[in-house]
Amino acid sequence: MPQKAPTRAHLRTVEKTSFLRILTYAGAIIAFLIGSGFATGQEILQYFTSYGYWGVFGTGALVLVLMTYVAVEFFVVGQAKKFDRPSRIFHYYCGKYLGTFFDYFSIIFVFLSFTVMVAGAGAVFEEHYGLSRYAGGIGLAVVVGISVWFGLKSLVDVIGKIGPVIVVVAIALGLLGIFRSPGGIAEGSALLPTLDLTQASTNWFMAGLSYVGFCMLWLAAFLTALGKTARSRKEAAAGGMVGSIAFSVACIIVGLGLLANVVQVGGSQIPMLVLARDVSPVLAAGISVMILAGIYTTAVPLLWTVSSRFFADKTPRFKYLTIGLAVLGTAIGLVLPFSQMVNIVYVINGYVGILLLVLMLVKTGTRLVRRQPL
Repeated sequence: MPQKAPTRAHLRTVEKTSFLRILTYAGAIIAFLIGSGFATGQEILQYFTSYGYWGVFGTGALVLVLMTYVAVEFFVVGQAKKFDRPSRIFHYYCGKYLGTFFDYFSIIFVFLSFTVMVAGAGAVFEEHYGLSRYAGGIGLAVVVGISVWFGLKSLVDVIGKIGPVIVVVAIALGLLGIFRSPGGIAEGSALLPTLDLTQASTNWFMAGLSYVGFCMLWLAAFLTALGKTARSRKEAAAGGMVGSIAFSVACIIVGLGLLANVVQVGGSQIPMLVLARDVSPVLAAGISVMILAGIYTTAVPLLWTVSSRFFADKTPRFKYLTIGLAVLGTAIGLVLPFSQMVNIVYVINGYVGILLLVLMLVKTGTRLVRRQPL
């Protein structure tokens, strides 16, 4: 029996579904990358703002280009290869031995990044609410553990919708910081040499590479697994592109907002709360909730990535491991101050991630030159 040609209404429905899926994928990327570092402003302060104009625009442009490449590449390869384990992505780019190294190294780093999320939640509870940081850290671990318990699909549905909202609010706060102090950007840039700010590296270029490096180690397995669910390569590429560009632009705008108010935010654990508090205590209360939501949206896929490396999603052993990792991560995350955790965990691992970036570029270049199919 001959098949009927698709109607216009059917095609519109398919296009709408694909568009919504692209937005969901983009939202999941944004939500994953926001985390405690971006949402609090601490990450942006150390990697972007602390280097002045070159940090905001130079690092920002570098991150935009490289993050777009990385997100699209992970998504598309995941969609094409459909690996039995997401961590196989490292063997694809790095070969057997280096791939195995990155596989295990990334799991350790991703778990340590979860501990940074715990520290971030603790810092928000302590700095804004005047409560014990232990309450914040333990509370986050409980909520995240419950979320991971229900598996990847539920995870993407939830964080994919929260992420874009948080980015829009963060951009609005960054713009507010700029407009309330239009001359502050030039003044802040001139004052930077006199301020004792923690920096991610010795210069903005290496800071940008390190930033992309640690984000890659986060994204590799998660986006590979997500790419496997995409219906087409075009859908996968579009999701990766939209998510990474939106996130990079948000970094630049928030970086400018912090630079315009760098004297006030420089010594704070939670710079975004300082910006909000200068406007209104009510706004600060709302931003504190947004920050906690941002921490949650990153902590969930981080913990899921580690558990899924060892056991299949939603199996009993997966769930028991998730509980154990949440407890251990909480214990580690409440040892050091949040700003120190960001500087130690992200920066060191970012440099290892640069090697992965180089190997990815070589693999992609070779594939394109030889016109090899995925």
